[in-house]
Amino acid sequence: MRTLLFAAALAASVPAMAEKLTIDRLYSDPDLNGPSPRSLKIAPDGSRVTFLRGRAEDQNQLDLWQYEIAGGKTQRLVDSLALEERKELSDAEKARRERERIAQLKGIVAYRWAPDSRKLLFTVGERLWLYDFDAEPGAQARALTPEGFEVNDAKVSPRGGFVSFVSRQNLYAIDLASGKTYPLTRDGKGTVHNGEAEFVAQEEMDRATGYWWAPDDSSIAFERYDEAPVDVVERTEVYAERSETIGQRYPAAGRPNVSVRIGLVAPRGGRTRWIDVEDREQGAVDVYLARVDWRPDAKGLVYQRESRDQRRLELIAVDAASRRQRMLLTETSATWINLHDDLRFLKNEDAFVWASERDGYKHLYVFGLDGKQRRRLTQGAWDVDKLLALDEKNGKAYFAANRDDPLQQQVYAAALDGSQADGATRVSEDDGWHEAVFGESAAAWIDTYSDPRTPPQVSLRKPDGSRIAWIEHNELKEGHPYWPYRDTQIVPEFGALKSEDGQDLHYRVYKPLGFDAKKTYPVFMTYYGGPGRQYVSKAWGAHFEQYMAQHGYVVFALDNRGTPRRGRAFSDAIFKRLGKAEVADQMAGVAWLAQQPWVDAKRIGLFGWSYGGYQTLMLLATHPESFAAGVAVAPVTDWRLYDTHYTERYLDTPQNNADGYEQSGVLHWLAGIRSGALLLVHGMADDNVLFANSTKLMAALQQRGTQFELMTYPGGKHGLSTPAMKKHVYTLIAGFFDAKLKPAAAGTPK
Repeated sequence: MRTLLFAAALAASVPAMAEKLTIDRLYSDPDLNGPSPRSLKIAPDGSRVTFLRGRAEDQNQLDLWQYEIAGGKTQRLVDSLALEERKELSDAEKARRERERIAQLKGIVAYRWAPDSRKLLFTVGERLWLYDFDAEPGAQARALTPEGFEVNDAKVSPRGGFVSFVSRQNLYAIDLASGKTYPLTRDGKGTVHNGEAEFVAQEEMDRATGYWWAPDDSSIAFERYDEAPVDVVERTEVYAERSETIGQRYPAAGRPNVSVRIGLVAPRGGRTRWIDVEDREQGAVDVYLARVDWRPDAKGLVYQRESRDQRRLELIAVDAASRRQRMLLTETSATWINLHDDLRFLKNEDAFVWASERDGYKHLYVFGLDGKQRRRLTQGAWDVDKLLALDEKNGKAYFAANRDDPLQQQVYAAALDGSQADGATRVSEDDGWHEAVFGESAAAWIDTYSDPRTPPQVSLRKPDGSRIAWIEHNELKEGHPYWPYRDTQIVPEFGALKSEDGQDLHYRVYKPLGFDAKKTYPVFMTYYGGPGRQYVSKAWGAHFEQYMAQHGYVVFALDNRGTPRRGRAFSDAIFKRLGKAEVADQMAGVAWLAQQPWVDAKRIGLFGWSYGGYQTLMLLATHPESFAAGVAVAPVTDWRLYDTHYTERYLDTPQNNADGYEQSGVLHWLAGIRSGALLLVHGMADDNVLFANSTKLMAALQQRGTQFELMTYPGGKHGLSTPAMKKHVYTLIAGFFDAKLKPAAAGTPK
C-alpha cells in the first residue's frame, strides 16, 4: 500500500506526459520564449507598430514586421533572406555588434523611422536599404549603397531630408532628393575615427553612436577621437582554422584614453567647426565625452563631460553659431557618477528634465536653462530606471521604476509641475516586469510584460495603461514552443536576507522537480553580482536554471551589494575594493542554504559568467571549505587588465589604489583554490575580458601545482554566442556539476 501511495504522489507531482527541458532544446529553434518581438517602435504618426522578429526555423535571423493599428493586421514587411548578401561582416561591424550584445543576430538587426512615417531605414549585413510604403509592391525596398560598401549606425535626419551613416571611420550623408552621397569627413583612418563611439563608450558608457543630427537638419555634431595615445595590446585570436595576432588599442586601467573633440558640419559637407571637450584652461584634459544632445530650437547643443575619476559630471551648453560654452549644472559624488539617458528639454518652459542620484536614489528633477533646480518630479527610497516620455500637453512625465518592489519594473506617470513627487501613478497593470516604449506624442505606448510564469507578451496601451490591442499575446498554450515543458515548469520562490550592514539581499530559489522536503539536494548557486545588472527579478527566463532544477538541483541566486536599482548605499559598498562585500553577501546566502533541511551543504556548486566568473573564483579562493566545485566563464582575474572606464569607476587607478587592486584581484587569493574544484572556460577571441585574464590564472595555478579543468573556444567572443557554442558550454557545465555534486549519477547530460 505504501508503495502504491508513493507512486501516486510521484505521478501527481510530475505529470506522466510532461517533458523535461534539455540543453539542446534550450538553444534550438523555435525560440522557447515564443514569437517575441524586439526593437519595437511606434511610427511617428502613431499609425502602426514595427518590430523585428526571428524566424521559426532560425530565431537569430530577424525580419522586419508591422502591426497596423487601424486594421489590426500583422504582416511581414521585409524578408531579410531576400536581401541578405552572403559575405563576411567587417571587423568594425563585428566589434560593434559584440559591444551591443547582438553578435548572434543576422538579417535586419536595427532600423529607424523617417519622420513622415512613410519610410523605414535599415541595414542588411552592411548594406543600407530604404523601405518606402508609397512605392509599388515589390519595389518598396531599395538599396541606398552599393554592395561591399560598409555601413553602420545609419540614421534618417529629423526632418527626413537626409540619411547618414559611418563607413570606414568617416561620416557620410545622402541627400534623399538628389540621391547624392556627401563625405562629411575625410581624415578618418589609422587611429582617427569620425562619427564613431570609442571602445569604452560602447562597452561601458552605453553609448553606441558618435554623431547627432540638429533637429532642423541644418547640422550634424560628431565625435572625432584619436586613439593614438592608447596602448596597443597584442593578443592572439585563435580560430579553428587559423590564428590572428591582433594589435588592439585597449585602454587598460591606469593607462591613457583616447583624445576627443566635437565637430559641427553641414549635411552636404563643408568646413568643420570644432568644439573643444578637453578644456585645458579649466584643467579638464583627461575626460570622457559621455553624451551629446541638441536643444529643440537647434540653436545649440549640450554635452556631458565626465572627469577621469568619474566623480564629477558637467552638463555644458554650447551656442551652435559662436561655439561659446557655459556650464549648466554639475553632479558630484564621493564614489562615482552613474551615466543616464534621462535628459529632455521642455518645449513650453525654458527648462529641462534631468535625473540625479544626489539624494541617494535616482530621481527626476526639472532645472531651468540657468542651471537652477526648479522642482523635483519624484522622490522616495526607490530608483527611477529611466525616463520614458514627456507629455507637456497633459502635464505628465512617464518613467519606469521599482517603486512597488525592487524585483519588479513598472511604468508610472508623475505630474510635470512636481505635485506628485511623493505619489506617482502606476499605469502598468500586472505584477512582474514591464519594458515600455512610448510614441513621440505619448498618446500610446508598447508594453512588453512577463513574470516567472508568463513569457513576454506585447500589447499596445493607452496612457492610462488600458489595453488597445495585442501585438503579440504569446499565450502559453498548445502550440507554443514552451508548451511541452509547461507541466514541468518550476515557479521560483523569492525572499530576502540581511547583509552585514543590515540591508536586504533579495534571492530566488528553484526547488527540484518532484521536490521532497524530507530529502537533501545538491545546490547550483549562480549570480552575476557586478554593477549594472540585476540578476534576481520577477521576469520570465532563467531557462538554464529551470533545466538544473528539473535535473535534481536546488537552484539559488542572490543579488549582493554593488548591484543596481537599490540606491547608492547598496551599490557603493564595493568602492575601492571589489570582491569583498560581494563575497560576504553571497556567503550570507550560503549560511541560509545550510539552514534549510532539504539542502546538502556539502554539495554546493558555483557558476558565474564575466563578473559572475570573477565571483566564482573569489568565492572558491576565500571560502574553499564551503563549496564542492565552481565554474568560471570569461572571468576577470586581474583588474589591471580591464578597461579604464569600468574599472576606475569602482577602484580608481592602480596608481592611486594599488592595495585595492591587489586585494580585489583573484591572484592574491589563489592559495585557497583546491585542486579539482575549478572548471575554467574562456573564448579565445574575447576582446572584452581579454583571454590574458585566464592565461594569467592558468599559469599561476600551474605554478602552485593546483589542478583544474579547462575549456577554451576557438573564435569565441565574450558571450560564446553561436548556438553550437551555447549548447557545448552548457552541456559541459551541467556535466561538470553532475560529476562533482552527483557522482553516483555522473554522465553527459542529454
